[in-house]
Amino acid sequence: MMKTRTLGRDLAVSAVGLGCMGFSHAYGAAMGEGEAVPLLRRAAELGYTFFDTAEVYGTPEDPHVNEELVGKALAPVRDKVVIATKFGLRFDFESGRVPLPLIPDSRPETIRRSVEGSLRRLGTDHIDLYFQHRIDPAVSPEEVAGVMADLIREGKITHWGISETGEDYLRRAHAVCPVTAVQNRYSMMARHYEALFPVLEELGVGLVAFSPMANGFLTGRYGKDSRFDPKTDYRASMPQFSGEAAEQNRELLELLRGMAAEKNATPAQISLAWMLCKKPWIVSIPGTRKPERMAENAGAAEVCLTPEEVRALDAALDGMEMSAVFGGTKVSGRAG
Repeated sequence: MMKTRTLGRDLAVSAVGLGCMGFSHAYGAAMGEGEAVPLLRRAAELGYTFFDTAEVYGTPEDPHVNEELVGKALAPVRDKVVIATKFGLRFDFESGRVPLPLIPDSRPETIRRSVEGSLRRLGTDHIDLYFQHRIDPAVSPEEVAGVMADLIREGKITHWGISETGEDYLRRAHAVCPVTAVQNRYSMMARHYEALFPVLEELGVGLVAFSPMANGFLTGRYGKDSRFDPKTDYRASMPQFSGEAAEQNRELLELLRGMAAEKNATPAQISLAWMLCKKPWIVSIPGTRKPERMAENAGAAEVCLTPEEVRALDAALDGMEMSAVFGGTKVSGRAG
């Protein structure tokens, strides 16, 4: 079994979790249930005990399909896994645009509707970790946290978290109802949230790192000739996959390959081990559609980098030219 880590006070999860979005959304045409369910079950066999989905991961035809897939796949092992899902974004059906735009909406009545929908689709009586998907500037953190406290009392959720949050919003929310984890974008190419680490440490809040391999770029398997379908694959417009990025990121990929050779690992495993070896409360949730990649990512939990090696990688990254990365720019101002 994979090593476990504790998020917040008491939520034990596998050190590497599975980001499930890509089965239905953003990384090519959606997989059918017949393909996705066996893959999710394979992940559980490999030792994954942490699965991350959201009510808005889906297709234009079925905007909520990802939760249904996760619920169906994990039903046989429900008591052995932790399921995270998210509220706080709703589809703008009125705009007529495709893909459907997403609007932040964390009004208490919306959260109440969302939790019932997620429980039904996941086929479960409780959600283990319920994330606010994005901050709603119209609703205070205290109000959101108050609803979370109610849902915990009612047994509908057992823990909650916030995605893409800054310090002020986190502190205010945490004071009302303790936050178990934040889920923020974090990778060797997007390190702006490291400024939040002292706050997470102080409050005892875990970090769930999404896009930990910069949307797959840090696997080192994509070159300047890689092509993606712009209709279904968001990588088609991500700056790290552009033709000129291959040259800009050459030094970064050489650094990864060098450390991978030293550790008898792969570049993907090094990019995950780098963050896992930084802090005991960091968990990464890479996504994949390939069983062999699932096994490879799980193996990152066994790769040991010393504090000196992590510091050396950080120093190299600090001084290195690299391309822009999707979602990697600093969030302006403090949330809240």
